[in-house]
Amino acid sequence: MNRPASQRCPFPRTAEGPRAQPVTRALDPCRDLRILALLIFLILGLASTPAVAGDWQAELATMPLGTRCSPPFELNRTNSAPLLLAAFQSNATVKALILMPGATDELYMFRRVKAVLTNGSPTLLDAIIAFTNQTHIRATFRAPFLLLHSAEDPLEPILDNQHPLTAAALQKRSFLSHGLYNDRDWDNVQPVLKKRLKIDIKPWKGSYDSWHFYRHSYAAWNLTGWEALQATALAGKTSITLTRNRATFGLDRRFRETPRLERFPE
Repeated sequence: MNRPASQRCPFPRTAEGPRAQPVTRALDPCRDLRILALLIFLILGLASTPAVAGDWQAELATMPLGTRCSPPFELNRTNSAPLLLAAFQSNATVKALILMPGATDELYMFRRVKAVLTNGSPTLLDAIIAFTNQTHIRATFRAPFLLLHSAEDPLEPILDNQHPLTAAALQKRSFLSHGLYNDRDWDNVQPVLKKRLKIDIKPWKGSYDSWHFYRHSYAAWNLTGWEALQATALAGKTSITLTRNRATFGLDRRFRETPRLERFPE
C-alpha cells in the first residue's frame, strides 16, 4: 500500500536499522579564533617558563664560600652553618637559605656532617653539592626558599590562614632587607618579627610555650612579611595560625622519617 509522502520513513531501511545521516555544523569564526589564541598562549607560556631548578644552582654558583683555607677543606659541625649562611647573597631566584631542623640535627646532635671540598675557590653551590653527596643532608628548592634538610623534615609549613585580610597585608609588607639567624632561639626571632610585620607574634618573648621550638638558622634577602613567617616556621619546625593582626606559632610534630644512626654520636 502506498503511503502519503508525509508518512513515509525518511531513511531507507537496512538490516542494521536506519542509516545515520551526516551532521553538519556551521562554522563559528569567533570560536575558532578563541581556540587558536588559547593554543598560542599556552605555547608561549611554556616556552617562557624559566627552568627554576637550574636557576637556583646558577645563582649559587656565583657566590663565593668565603673560606681562605687551601684544599682539601672540610665542612663540619663547627663551620658549616656560619660559612653557608654568610655566603648566601641577594639574587633574583632564591630569597632564603634555610637550615631545617633535620639538617641542624645532623650538625649538632648526630655530629656526622663531614664534607670535603677539593677546589681552590669553592662556591656556595660547591658546598651544597658536597653536602648532598657526602652527608645525610639534602637540598630542595621550594620557591622562593632553598631548604637544606634531612629525610625527617616535612618540606611544607602548616599554615592555618583564618584571616585573609591580614595575610594580604603581610604579602605587601617588607621584612628585613637582609636577615641572618645562626642558631638563634625564639626570643631572638620573635621581637624582630613583631616590630617589622606590625602584628602580634605569639608566643611572646620569654614564654614557656616556645621552649620546645627548634633554634633558627637561615639567611634571607628582601622577604615579604608572609614569606618571613613561612621561613621562620620552616627553620623552627613550627606551625602558624593567622588570625586578625596576630600570628601564633605552635609545635609541628610531623616527621617524614625517623633518623637512622650507624653509631652513637661522639
